[in-house]
Amino acid sequence: MEPVEIIEDGLLLRPWRADDAEAVYRACQDPDIQRWTTVPRPYLPEHARGFVTEFAAGAWAGGTGAPFAVCDAATGELLGSCGLVALDTRLGSGEVGYWTAPWARGRGVMVRAVRAVARWAFDALKLRRLLWHAAVGNHASRLVALRAGFRIEGRLRLADPAPGGRPDAWIGSLLPGEVPAPGAPGPAGPGTIEARRAAVFGRPQPVLFATTAATAGGAGATELRLRPMEERDLDAIVATCRDPETIRWTSVPDPYERADAESFLDVTQGTWAAGTSACYVFAGPDDRYAGSIDLRLSPVDPLLADVGFMTAPAARGRGFLPAALAALCAWGFTTLGLARIEWRANVGNTASRRAAEKAGFTVEGTARGGLTHRGQRVDVWVGALLAGDLA
Repeated sequence: MEPVEIIEDGLLLRPWRADDAEAVYRACQDPDIQRWTTVPRPYLPEHARGFVTEFAAGAWAGGTGAPFAVCDAATGELLGSCGLVALDTRLGSGEVGYWTAPWARGRGVMVRAVRAVARWAFDALKLRRLLWHAAVGNHASRLVALRAGFRIEGRLRLADPAPGGRPDAWIGSLLPGEVPAPGAPGPAGPGTIEARRAAVFGRPQPVLFATTAATAGGAGATELRLRPMEERDLDAIVATCRDPETIRWTSVPDPYERADAESFLDVTQGTWAAGTSACYVFAGPDDRYAGSIDLRLSPVDPLLADVGFMTAPAARGRGFLPAALAALCAWGFTTLGLARIEWRANVGNTASRRAAEKAGFTVEGTARGGLTHRGQRVDVWVGALLAGDLA
């Protein structure tokens, strides 16, 4: 296959040249490129030279790919890499891969480049489908794919995950006729819920702070930290989940083993990476585990979430949970743009109900047979907190 050039929407996409090696080497020192792509670690000058002089030319010559240097059409400055990293002309399918140089980010470069490559692949190569995948947690790549017209269709277990990375990837596809026109905003544009969530979940989980109310007995307020769960919390989680009250009112495994706590930790890290949930440990001044709380985003309504929580036996009755719940909900409303957060508890779980009401939730009624609990359908109280309630 003969290399080609594409000029579109202020970009020049051209074959790689030997004199691009220095810029490629400089770009690939970027931690995000090393984290989310398959470039060698550490990335050395010889890797850059091999990519621009051997790998790229070989892909074109063998018809296995179509790698482009993405450049500013006016100045010629290298801005990134985009192209077909896999190509099956018999099937009429290709896979898109890309990275943006650190100095070119925030300008919509890669959205324009992916759209240009997609149009060329459908028009010139007559492909019938383009694929995209990125490790779960790579929200920047996901936003580019969405804005380029890709439909995110699910998750795929990776055959060769990056060291220290998540073991699965988002996967999406694009068909002819689905590429937005040059200059069109496309889905997930700036200011959308998707873009807002990507900005949050694409970064490390933040620490939140809360303050308990002073008690009627005269005890002063306590400062709480809401932080990501860590391995040092696992023994306390095991003890909490073996407590009779926790077993009675929640769906934790019974008996509860350390392997269950380890799985819980992995799940919390995975749901943050996926942008579907924010699970926190709340701790007092000694920073020891006092309980955990989870804000779970609805998969069908972007403005809706629900909460779940449990408190360590030694921390009960001290106002920790209402304070942590209020702080997490405030974060959900202000940072994630939620409109409604729901709470549910088995009828009779008065401790959970008191905590929810102290945090501002309004109990709205009883859902008969609303949940399955330990193999039986049970009635549940239902309540909610709205963004306007915080005022």
